[in-house]
Amino acid sequence: MALHEMVQTAARLYPERRAVCFDACNHQIPVSYMYKTVMSLATELTDFLRKHCNLTENLEIGLYCNPGINLPSWILGLLQVPAAYSPIDPDALPSLYISFMKKCGFQYILVEEDKVDKFTITYGHLYSQHSLQMRRIGLILFQSHSGVQLTKYVNADSESSVVRSICKEQQHDVGAPKDLLDVREKHSLAYVLHTSGTTGLPKIVRVPHKCIVPNILHLRELFKITPDDVVFMASPLTFDPSVIDLFISLASGACLLILPTVIKMMPQQLSRALFQKHRVTVLQATPTLLKRFGVEHIRSSVLTVDTSLRILALGGEACPALSVLRSWKEKGNKTQLFNIYGITEVSCWATCYRIPEEAFDMDHRFDSPVPLGIPLSGTAVEVKDANGLLVQEGEGQVFIGGNGRVCFIDGETTLPVDTMRATGDFVKVKNAEMFFLGRKDNQIKRHGKRLNTEYVQQVAESLCTVETCALIWYQQEKLILFVAPKAVSKRHLFKKLQERLPSYAIPDEVLLIDTLPFTSHGKIDVSELNQIYSSHLNSRKSDSKLSEEELWQGLQSLWQAILNLPDGSSCILEESQFLPSGGDSLKLLQLHDEIERMVGRPVPDLVEIILNHSISEIYKHILKSAFPRDNLTISPHSAVKRKPSDPLGEEPNNKYVELTPENSLKTDVGPIGFIAVSRGNHLVSINEPVKNQIEAEPAEKDEVSPDSDTNLNITEDYSAEGNLDEANLGEVTQKLTLHVRWTSDLGKCVDASPLLVIPVPDRSSALVYIGSHSHVVQAIGLHSGKVKWTRSLAGRIESSACVSKCGNFIVVGCYNGLVYVLQNSNGEVHWAFPTQDAVKSSPALDPSTGLVFIGSHDQHIYALDIYKKECVWRLHSESGGIFSSPHLHLFPHHLYVGTLGGLLLAVNPVMGKTVWKTICGKPIFSSPHCDKDYVYVGCVDGNFYCFSHFGEKRYILWVP
Repeated sequence: MALHEMVQTAARLYPERRAVCFDACNHQIPVSYMYKTVMSLATELTDFLRKHCNLTENLEIGLYCNPGINLPSWILGLLQVPAAYSPIDPDALPSLYISFMKKCGFQYILVEEDKVDKFTITYGHLYSQHSLQMRRIGLILFQSHSGVQLTKYVNADSESSVVRSICKEQQHDVGAPKDLLDVREKHSLAYVLHTSGTTGLPKIVRVPHKCIVPNILHLRELFKITPDDVVFMASPLTFDPSVIDLFISLASGACLLILPTVIKMMPQQLSRALFQKHRVTVLQATPTLLKRFGVEHIRSSVLTVDTSLRILALGGEACPALSVLRSWKEKGNKTQLFNIYGITEVSCWATCYRIPEEAFDMDHRFDSPVPLGIPLSGTAVEVKDANGLLVQEGEGQVFIGGNGRVCFIDGETTLPVDTMRATGDFVKVKNAEMFFLGRKDNQIKRHGKRLNTEYVQQVAESLCTVETCALIWYQQEKLILFVAPKAVSKRHLFKKLQERLPSYAIPDEVLLIDTLPFTSHGKIDVSELNQIYSSHLNSRKSDSKLSEEELWQGLQSLWQAILNLPDGSSCILEESQFLPSGGDSLKLLQLHDEIERMVGRPVPDLVEIILNHSISEIYKHILKSAFPRDNLTISPHSAVKRKPSDPLGEEPNNKYVELTPENSLKTDVGPIGFIAVSRGNHLVSINEPVKNQIEAEPAEKDEVSPDSDTNLNITEDYSAEGNLDEANLGEVTQKLTLHVRWTSDLGKCVDASPLLVIPVPDRSSALVYIGSHSHVVQAIGLHSGKVKWTRSLAGRIESSACVSKCGNFIVVGCYNGLVYVLQNSNGEVHWAFPTQDAVKSSPALDPSTGLVFIGSHDQHIYALDIYKKECVWRLHSESGGIFSSPHLHLFPHHLYVGTLGGLLLAVNPVMGKTVWKTICGKPIFSSPHCDKDYVYVGCVDGNFYCFSHFGEKRYILWVP
């Protein structure tokens, strides 16, 4: 039996029942599909692929997507072809998947329609679009370029074939030895995954149906899944427990719940969605996911007396001790807890242990570790010592296999049916039970990912500032890096590690010591390092009471260090928020732990407060939760009055004052006039003080003087003006010479164009703003080349910045989907507006309204009021993402936008409605430009188009 056949059976039995529910958790109504709808979409995809793909007997197709309502249909549609599916994470490091895709030899990749632009930019050198959009299914088919070298299996006919390969005549059923399994057996594979890759190149794992189906059937029986169950898909697609979530649900007529990945980072929102809104009954998760809720919340909201949760299966990491599990459960809770264990190389789970109800009795004195349990159906588990002998009592390494429970690793093509895989996990066997001890080969499980500590140490030692280092897995909870000698900048070291390691491999803490301790055998003394770190923790515990001022200063220091903010950013605004400032899930845990260490006690609900509130609200929450009011040594407002982010020392309000042009942009000298040059547009902001300034100061030859008829309240576009005749132009160009005046290092490739802002009252203070792929935005003095400030954002920057109408803010887009509004004085984040995909488009300003327009790869154009911090309108592009930059024309008042679907749109910038549109046919990467009569745009089809402002095509110029 195959995976999809189990779902087909359930769909015939329960066609009208809910099969899948997707909740974006954004105040919109969740979307649900019945089984008949899921299967209808799956069949439509199957038919499409059979028609457009060159079908082979062991076809493997990549699936580049994020989890959503259509995910089950996509996977079932692939399996029905039949083809094996291989999930590709759009948010993962491209370098990881480039190697993976080449080794797998995928001829086809299915790409989620709103991820097409991102995929094309990242993997366009390997794959090109094969088909038009499948509108109802929401996917685009890409095919590998004919010239790209792709290698699938090791060729059995070549001299370099692996020992376990068999000859080509034996690849399928005919003539194959009865005691061998062949990866090339017709339609045998279900899915293809990869290991994490931290021990070198990722290992490819090909999983046959006959390996995974017994897992599904046995766990479905153990968990007693019924059509009334709601199963949450907690694991990412690239982690094989997601297969269990998906198919124990859909093969049983139950409902599969899918939530956005970002919600899993927000414990309170996740808890509300799972246990209040959707009443989840089955949850398979790593212990780390549960621990994020906090013990009190687990007991009060998850494992309560009246919880909806029937089954909680913990796997992927070492199971918490019984005493911990006991503290999670409210008295009277009846949720059944399971410890499940397995490895990706024998997908998915190997053993299962149901923790008996009596173990949670508060009077129960038996408190040993939780056993790994019994082997699942078809699975063989052995424990062997260093000599390869079976262990009946004592310690040894776990080996997993079984008749048919075999996966194929990398280039393996044939394997004995009884192949056993070494896990690298060591256990203690006692009274026929296995108890997990840990990994003895430097591999650990951290945040659900397998990690080789030797790999992290090698990366750290490769840094030029590190002479020697050692890594410990402290109490199997924290990854601590010891570095010698002490003369190293911690912040610089963390920054370099973040650039070179995946997020789950970054140490929790770096400790600088004079020398590393050694044993008498000349090896690193791990026990001594554990003692050093234990002493370090004790020394950091607060024996004295912190004052409000000390707490605020300590919080700012932690904020700056953990978010890797530049050394010059001493002013942290009260409104600064964690995620827009560059935070992620691991930095969240680090900040949480550091705050609790600083105050010397637990702070309830701290994770949720950090995620959803500003630093000032975090400070107030810590103050209220961790310090009784009697213990404070300074009056309630004194710390705030003296904090660096409030240089004027004004008394703060308890309520935030909304930033508006009227109350935040006033200065003693009136509005600030400026000239802004961005991407070839010469913009002049003119008001009365500026006019006086210009009249008082004669224009130099190389500066633009505004015309006397210019509207003094409107910014004008001078890019099309300037009437040098050919003779004068020739004389000017002969006299021009270029030389490098200064440079500034932005760390990585710079694809953005600089923004130049010249204040009219003081032209010497002109600044250049520029971003790069290193996530950094810099403000640089035009004349001096000195960096005024540097701001590190949470993603790559390809978008060019624009300046706000008032001149006080800089607006720029980011790969992480956010549009950042930064203060021009210090780079602090004033506002971060989220779109649903990467923002590579550059913003455009409407000087008449102050609105800022920007496009996103989520196929929308946005109009933003940066003063009210709100989106005034958004408009779907109708055809593809938006890479090019919108262009605003004042007369007529149109916003011109080009799309990657080949449309040129003219939009009313006030109402957000399409005035007219025209089809160019191919993607538009160039930004539209205008003069008083026409709008011009270039297209991928090699043509340069000219249209009137009313949408009439005037001419097409082919560019050879």
